Amino acid sequence: MRVLITGAAGQLGVDLVVECERRGDDVIGLDRAGLDIADRSAVLGTVTTLRPDVIVNTAAWTAVDACEGDPDRAFRVNALGPRWMREAAAQVGAHLVQISTDYVFDGTLDRPYREWDRPNPTSVYGASKLAGEREAGPDATIVRTSWVCGANGNNMVKTILRLVEEQSSLSFVDDQRGCPTFTADLAPLVRRLALERRSGVHHVTNQGDVSWYEFVREIVAETGRDPSMVHPISTDDLEPPRPAPRPANSVLDNAALRLADVPLLRHHQGPLRELVAHLLS
Repeated sequence: MRVLITGAAGQLGVDLVVECERRGDDVIGLDRAGLDIADRSAVLGTVTTLRPDVIVNTAAWTAVDACEGDPDRAFRVNALGPRWMREAAAQVGAHLVQISTDYVFDGTLDRPYREWDRPNPTSVYGASKLAGEREAGPDATIVRTSWVCGANGNNMVKTILRLVEEQSSLSFVDDQRGCPTFTADLAPLVRRLALERRSGVHHVTNQGDVSWYEFVREIVAETGRDPSMVHPISTDDLEPPRPAPRPANSVLDNAALRLADVPLLRHHQGPLRELVAHLLS
């Protein structure tokens, strides 16, 4: 399979390139310098020249708080980018995989969100990513994931490994819950969904939901330090407050995979242990 991966320098993009190469695919990985997905001419020119079988669009503007101050940029990249990808994919018969987010929900539901629950984003970032899902079209594979961590790029695991060297006490919110998802596990399943051209929305996360407070305690414990150094606070106590609202409930039920008998990703504690060991080695 010939695979074009956009955002190839990002957390998921790097691991997708590695996974596809390991599986023997003909892989073209392009970072933002290689392809600006917000540039329609560039997208159409690149895709019609390379003629991939599959396009996995991991490129996005993911600075959640910055999106609040520049919604035009957010929608240019996160909504129009997938529109141009869909146009280009249609010209060469490629299947499009669009990576999305838990932020398409408002977080008020009292159970995990299923693929068929009504989205209601409360941030510019979430609204732009929901628009991107719709622009990708009904035949695309939409992969919603959450709390992404990997060996590349910035994420909570790397942040905590730095903070425990600098501070003796940490405070994190205990009123936001989600499922940490690790790119080393996510990438192979994204590739499978692409290969099988499974259309529609799929929630794909590692299993085991936690609050940010609980997750940080797990990370600290994996470093061999005492997790009691982590203290719970509420979102309202954050100083300074975040510009973009976060969903209190980001837990995604991987129902479409489960009901289709596709094996779910493992519990997040296994890949967390592996990632911390790798980053500290």
